Amino acid sequence: MTAALLASVLLIAACGLVYELVAGALASYLLGDSVTQFSTVIGTYLFAMGVGAWLSRGVTRGVAARFVIVEILVGVIGGFSAAVLFLAFAYTESFRLLLYLLVFTVGVLVGLEVPLLMRLLKERFEFKDVVANVLTFDYLGALAASLAFPIVLVPQLGLVRSALLFGMINVAVALWTTVILASALGAKRFLQAACVAALVALGAGMVWADTIQDAAEGNLYADEVILARTTPYQRIVLTAWKDDLRLFLNSNLQFSSRDEYRYHEALVHPGLSALPSPKRVLVLGGGDGLAVRELLRHPGLERITLVDLDGEMTKLFTTHPELVRLNGGAFRDPRVQIVTADAFQWVEETSETFDFAVVDFPDPSNFSLGKLYTTTFYRMLARRLAPDGAFVVQATSPLFARKSFWCIVGTIEQAGLTAAPYHAYVPSFGEWGFVLASRAAVPVATRLPDGLRFLTVGSLPQLFAFADDMSRVPVEANRLSTQALVRYYEDEWRAINR
Repeated sequence: MTAALLASVLLIAACGLVYELVAGALASYLLGDSVTQFSTVIGTYLFAMGVGAWLSRGVTRGVAARFVIVEILVGVIGGFSAAVLFLAFAYTESFRLLLYLLVFTVGVLVGLEVPLLMRLLKERFEFKDVVANVLTFDYLGALAASLAFPIVLVPQLGLVRSALLFGMINVAVALWTTVILASALGAKRFLQAACVAALVALGAGMVWADTIQDAAEGNLYADEVILARTTPYQRIVLTAWKDDLRLFLNSNLQFSSRDEYRYHEALVHPGLSALPSPKRVLVLGGGDGLAVRELLRHPGLERITLVDLDGEMTKLFTTHPELVRLNGGAFRDPRVQIVTADAFQWVEETSETFDFAVVDFPDPSNFSLGKLYTTTFYRMLARRLAPDGAFVVQATSPLFARKSFWCIVGTIEQAGLTAAPYHAYVPSFGEWGFVLASRAAVPVATRLPDGLRFLTVGSLPQLFAFADDMSRVPVEANRLSTQALVRYYEDEWRAINR
């Protein structure tokens, strides 16, 4: 019996942490800025646990029965939390309110668990041993959950099923508590029936998890969702309408197949075509292979190294027939090497040098991405370039995110490089900005590869001219210690979405 109760400590600790991680990850996927979301979710959860611990002192009778009830409640509420939040984001305007209400409720219930369980154990151990054993198994459970969440749960089950699975574990703990502490329960059969009902409901949720998520995403996206994957790093969704494929990462549009060629031609060719004889090219991000497709139009290239954090992205764009057609089978070209790694760390550690680099990261919506737009990162990247090499950065919109765009320009200059900002119109995004960076000024290209649909040699100079409403504004550079760019980006896009 004692071993079973201590095992309960380990399991309920794992369950509580999984609910917390699910809420933080889901908020990060849907709202962006992972640092803010995880920080506020964790803070709310810990505060709520304190409230629950304080409330536990009011439980003076029927401790075993109260523990079982708490386990059932936390299992059901925590188990269905991800499904409810996905539906709330798609169908209501109350996502944030519901997020923190659920986090607070689960936190209070989890805060009640441990004090009640300690009371159940006090008759079997001295007080010092109760505290030591409970905390030891509590921390072990938290460690197990923190390791399993990114390595096993999210890749294999996704957020919705992960929460439901651990909800079932919570209820299973309640059910076996009704067996091992039967003599202390006055309404054993009622509690067991409640456990069975909760397990049936959670099991049904497991069966219908895909339907729940499809319903949420069907309302969230205008077009039919034809593919959805959850990875340890992001939510990948592909939609289709007639001949238009659209890729969304964490609900943010990455490209439309109808006009992505404008973006990728503008990203790659103005810089690469201006270099005399480039041989080796580095691509950071760009896991869809569309930038690589454009690079392969240059027959003189000998090697292209692509570094992307999410191996699921590059796998998807190497194997999915429609996506392979879109990128022209770029990842199957023998000149292309794919590296699955964190770009910041990889650039810091590699000893390779390149003639040109394409920096195609998602917008700097959080601090994890913001570090890839800092003076530190640009200095590291410059050290990986040949003496006459250059790199290009996608730099958000100079029209809708004007401060963000010019912050990237200023950051590159602050890193000791020459920056040549330019822009192009992409219907799906509007005016979009890029920055060409090098040690010395790169001339405007006088030649372009064959087969382009958007760029011409005659149109290139126009890309580097800015109208008054996109002209330079004073901003501070983006440094690791300040991350000013993330603040600019949040403020500007929040103002647009009001």
